[in-house]
Amino acid sequence: MNSQQLRESINQKLIEAMSKNILPWRRPWAGGSGGRHRNFATNRAYSGVNPLLLEMHNLMHSLSSNRWATFRQWEAIGCQVKKRPAEVPPGQWGCTVIFCKPVKKTVIDKDTGEEEKSSFFCLRSFVVFNADQVTGDAVEKLKAAPVLQPANGNSYPAVEELIAATCAEIRHGGDKAYYSLPLPAGSWPNHKSGDYIVMPERSRFSSPEAYFETCLHELAHHSEVRVGWDRQQHGYSMGELVAELTATYVATELGMPITLDQHAAYLKSWCDGMKDSASFIFKACAMASKTTDYLLSFVRPEEAEASDKADESPLVATAC
Repeated sequence: MNSQQLRESINQKLIEAMSKNILPWRRPWAGGSGGRHRNFATNRAYSGVNPLLLEMHNLMHSLSSNRWATFRQWEAIGCQVKKRPAEVPPGQWGCTVIFCKPVKKTVIDKDTGEEEKSSFFCLRSFVVFNADQVTGDAVEKLKAAPVLQPANGNSYPAVEELIAATCAEIRHGGDKAYYSLPLPAGSWPNHKSGDYIVMPERSRFSSPEAYFETCLHELAHHSEVRVGWDRQQHGYSMGELVAELTATYVATELGMPITLDQHAAYLKSWCDGMKDSASFIFKACAMASKTTDYLLSFVRPEEAEASDKADESPLVATAC
């Protein structure tokens, strides 16, 4: 399967899930193993579209762990992948994740005859298995280890810490939540320029989780200009998906469950965007991963993307 076929196959799988109102980045409970999906061998978090694919696989097979590795990686630490159950179709016991590897080459300009350096992205795929699909001492130790959630009742100090660490200006009041872009006058119709977030008072939200998730969503917008995201170039719909994914990724990493339901109009616009272009979801996921790393860098060291070969240097996020 070449890069384009792989991209289209994954895109179609996500469209089918979302058309059934299954949003693989949303779950109203904290992750069983705590944090984002990670490679067990490298402990690096997966990025790009991979967290969605891994979460969909968990939902499909009723798995709860967020630790993954290839067959050989599990084998190298003395673990064994369980036999595929009879009710699971061949080829669906493992989850296919992808990495986008930059490939450089030299081409000859037809007009000038001069050599020019060109680059493109090549998708590579790996099959990984969840820790719940594996037996062995290493996995048993993982399951026995206590999960430390940074939540304290209905408060989330880790989320509070991140919000404060960004030093973003947050103004409370009114009945709308939004980020005011620092744009030149007249460059965005009906826009009041600024660089601040507006949030309703906390007491107006249905739960602490609802308040914090909304705040993380607006912090994602606040991060746009800081990570090189052009909202006007990519469109409003994709910008909202990036903020949605970012809020979920950050909340998951910090141990906070996701509780808000997404508006049907947004879901339709995202599905439409994915139907128009197979690269829509890949671009959104890549930028969401980049924004997530940016926000988490305020409270912890930035992490490299997970590689599924122990001897292979980390590959770039799936931005193609």
